[in-house]
Amino acid sequence: MEKYFEIFKDSYSNYWNYLKYELIDLNHWDNYFYGLIIISIAVWLLEIAFPWRKNQAIFRKDFWLDTFYMFFNFFILNLIILIALSNTVSEFFNDILKSIGLSIGSLQLFDVDDLPKWLGLLIFFLVSDFVQWNTHRLLHRVPFLWNFHKVHHSVKEMGFAAHLRYHWMEPIVYKSLLYIPIAIIGGFDAQDVAIVYFFSIAIGHLNHANLGWDYGFLKYIFNNPKMHIWHHAKELPKHVSYGVNFGLTLSLWDYLFKTNYVPHSGRDIELGFSGDETFPKDFINQELYPIKKK
Repeated sequence: MEKYFEIFKDSYSNYWNYLKYELIDLNHWDNYFYGLIIISIAVWLLEIAFPWRKNQAIFRKDFWLDTFYMFFNFFILNLIILIALSNTVSEFFNDILKSIGLSIGSLQLFDVDDLPKWLGLLIFFLVSDFVQWNTHRLLHRVPFLWNFHKVHHSVKEMGFAAHLRYHWMEPIVYKSLLYIPIAIIGGFDAQDVAIVYFFSIAIGHLNHANLGWDYGFLKYIFNNPKMHIWHHAKELPKHVSYGVNFGLTLSLWDYLFKTNYVPHSGRDIELGFSGDETFPKDFINQELYPIKKK
């Protein structure tokens, strides 16, 4: 138990030092802090230059709340809980495997280092996106998880920063379900992961942006604003009442498994969920909502 406590404690200091390094070091391209800022400003400028809903204000409803969520969830949440929890659980899982004579290495189907870099990166991207697509479906289907996911669906006007409005419990669910599949593949370089991460953030920002794009024939591969707006629709037909268009980066899974739904433009549809009139409007109470909810 003392070992796990030390891992938990060291994770805080290590991540804090990393975060300080990110703020002051501009010499490496995979800087997550400034990468997020650059992507956000770029997509925001696209919203301003090519607005889909032309009457929507540049500083739309909840713009600053979503901006706070964006930085809180991307950086501060890691400092408070995710890094420490992830490192501790990872060590605990490794110890369980050792107790039965196994290791993470023994579970690996293959090592991406044995493959061409582009193929290894593609496999990592496809596996992680497919697992997250399924996890997203769970957030809609399981009532307990849906209460946490309501935070994301409380957005009433779409904009790029709405991408990262979510409850702190969500990444715990995502990372927990993603851990084993990624461990089974294994061998990923940190910079390779950064490429996938930045690409996913860019697509996620665009999905939520005030842009009327669908990328033509590429809409059957990549998620897009015209498709994702329907994921946030307040009213859906009964046969898709649990939700539609669950793709994070790829729309491919929705088309393959028939969860796609784009009946028309969707530019001016009402967003939210049933009963969102009484949903908290501030950060603290949104975070406490699932705990208070009976």
